[in-house]
Amino acid sequence: MKFAVNIPPFTDAAAVVQMARDAEAAGWDGVFLWDHLQWATDVRPPVHDPWVLLGAIAHSTERVRLGTLVTPLSRRRPWIVARQLTTLDHLSGGRAVLSVGLGEPPDRDFADFGDESDPRARAAMLDDGLDLVDRLLRGGPVVHHSSSYDVEADLRPPPLQQPRPPIWVAGVVPNQRPLERARRWDGVVPTGSRELLTPDSLAEYLGDVKQGWDVVAPWAPGVPADEYADAGATWLIESTRPVGDWVQEFHDRIRRDPHDG
Repeated sequence: MKFAVNIPPFTDAAAVVQMARDAEAAGWDGVFLWDHLQWATDVRPPVHDPWVLLGAIAHSTERVRLGTLVTPLSRRRPWIVARQLTTLDHLSGGRAVLSVGLGEPPDRDFADFGDESDPRARAAMLDDGLDLVDRLLRGGPVVHHSSSYDVEADLRPPPLQQPRPPIWVAGVVPNQRPLERARRWDGVVPTGSRELLTPDSLAEYLGDVKQGWDVVAPWAPGVPADEYADAGATWLIESTRPVGDWVQEFHDRIRRDPHDG
């Protein structure tokens, strides 16, 4: 089992980088960042760009896996994501991971900017974008003409990780279509309420888990890591709801060794 923190970059940018440093020092295996433009209307936090922060974190750490949890691919140009991920992979010495999903909320992070907000349309763009990102990351000339994207490119350099960095796909439990999408890639990030993501419900959702496939599950408080491992999880993610005095409380949690439970 591996352990990671998923930090909302909704505070001072330097504080996010310091959290990442402290997470590595405490023994966490990964540091990931939320990817939003805005967030809830009742909170309105300061929101920083995760990719810029990940570059700073890559320079400030040596061991932890790095990426977003999750990037809504339909809101970004896949070739830009491929270039950002490749650069992060080089900066970090081959530690980058790409996590993608539909993204939330559909109004604040999509419709308010004139981006597609319909979930079915965004799901189609996600599938198309994943195929394109995969081909761009693997190197060599790419010709891709579809309803969503028209690309003829040969991006260089390739990532350090070959044939490319891992790609994880998020999906809300108990929906099956995101799970089927994730099975075509390197891992799944089940999301939803804590009640839906107990070890028992996670095992039921996953069904037959293929070998070598990452299952990146949120870690419910007080539940032993072994129970999640038995359910099929390979990563446990510690995160928080960024309301109230969340920064200090979450930073304190990050400073604790995850292997102590």
